[in-house]
Amino acid sequence: MAWTISLLCITWALSVQSAPIDERRHRVLLVSFDGFRWDYDRDVDTPNLDKMAADGVKAQYVTPPYLTITSPTHFTLLTGRYIENHGVIHNMWFNTTTQEKKPYYQTQFVNQWWDNGSLPIWITAQRQGLKAGSIHFPGTAASYNGEVASIQEVEPLLYNYKNETAWRENTDKVMSWFRDQDLDFVSMYFGEPDGTGHRYGPDSPQIKEMVKQVDRTVGYIRHMAEQRGLTDSLNIIITSDHGMSNVYRNGLVEEITLSKIPGFSFRDLSFHIVDFGPSGMLLPKPGKLEKVYTALKNAHPHLHVYKKEEMPEHLHFAKNDRILPIILWSDPGYVINGYFPVQFHNGEHGFDNQEMDMKPFFRAVGPSFHKNLEVGPFETVNIYSLMCHILGIKPEVNDGHLDNVKHMLVTSTTERGIQVNVLQNTFTGVAAVAGFLVVVFVLMTSHAVIKNKRKKDKTSENSKQIPETEFTKQTSF
Repeated sequence: MAWTISLLCITWALSVQSAPIDERRHRVLLVSFDGFRWDYDRDVDTPNLDKMAADGVKAQYVTPPYLTITSPTHFTLLTGRYIENHGVIHNMWFNTTTQEKKPYYQTQFVNQWWDNGSLPIWITAQRQGLKAGSIHFPGTAASYNGEVASIQEVEPLLYNYKNETAWRENTDKVMSWFRDQDLDFVSMYFGEPDGTGHRYGPDSPQIKEMVKQVDRTVGYIRHMAEQRGLTDSLNIIITSDHGMSNVYRNGLVEEITLSKIPGFSFRDLSFHIVDFGPSGMLLPKPGKLEKVYTALKNAHPHLHVYKKEEMPEHLHFAKNDRILPIILWSDPGYVINGYFPVQFHNGEHGFDNQEMDMKPFFRAVGPSFHKNLEVGPFETVNIYSLMCHILGIKPEVNDGHLDNVKHMLVTSTTERGIQVNVLQNTFTGVAAVAGFLVVVFVLMTSHAVIKNKRKKDKTSENSKQIPETEFTKQTSF
């Protein structure tokens, strides 16, 4: 009996030692506002973004990977990999043999463009027992090894990315996913202020109005999280894929037009991607690489030309078969034209990721984050590790590191969405073991006392029975 009780005590002690102190689940909502530059809120009244910073964490700015365009940089957020490693190297799917190109929206549905070895966080989460969803986020429409997010929604063709009413409807939808369908992770995408920045430029009155709309939406997201009772479990991370820079035209600068460069000819190319802002890639015909490279190198003071194998290391844009042999990009203010100028945007992105105009913003709030903390710059490749840590899942191989962002988090570890305070847990475990030892001591002592008492009682009984037997015998005799 004593050993049975002891065994139960041991089981109880071990269970207490491993039990979490705080059983709240820690969920994550990742929100991207496309093209929100790090300083857009500086000269605009943004009370909701300001309150989010006071209630949580604000980064001075974050650095996206190169190439600083929508699909590649968003897939870095989802995978924690540089673009050369995850392979989504452009907004546009292309085939150099057939000369075929697909625009941004159609490329969303080309599985092999996205599914080439790197898994988005929603697949990793689901494989480890969590539930995930995605709405409008680049990469949502594709499947990965046949798997998709358990709840997904892709915007229709010709979608109006500016519609604030739709923004609120999507927010309501996402909050119901968390509350009613018990999701742990959702990625959510808004197509602004990118469109406004392209059309009017990053310093325009129109961009300031759009920033106010973004701010209202941030306030609505947090309000609805509170209304649905999610404040104590939901961590909201809001960031962007890239910034935006003004484009110089109307005789202000000497524009870059490849066809006008002496010694260069499109006839020497098998395939090219130009007329897409400030970046481009070229595939020379066999034997023409040196000729093309020599003609373009130093042809314009604001045009950068590199062979793939000579790309600057900090760009991490070389070690992938999809990247073409010659890579071009221009300085801020300039775009790369092919045969003649066909680009008329007043704002552009796609420049070197070290340019300040390419830096996005970052805010985070929730039970996992410190309050009223401003941190220095970091690369967006680290956000993946941060989210995996909060969710308590084991990350896939990635290029980021939790050490670069863990100072934003409160002192705790997260395991399967359960926050466990290590110090408290250790103390509880020690206390449980000590209590167990006390219980065992009391039980063993009590057992010994009872055993001795029974022995004495038995001896006493025997001593009484012996004389009685002798007396009976004597009487009979």
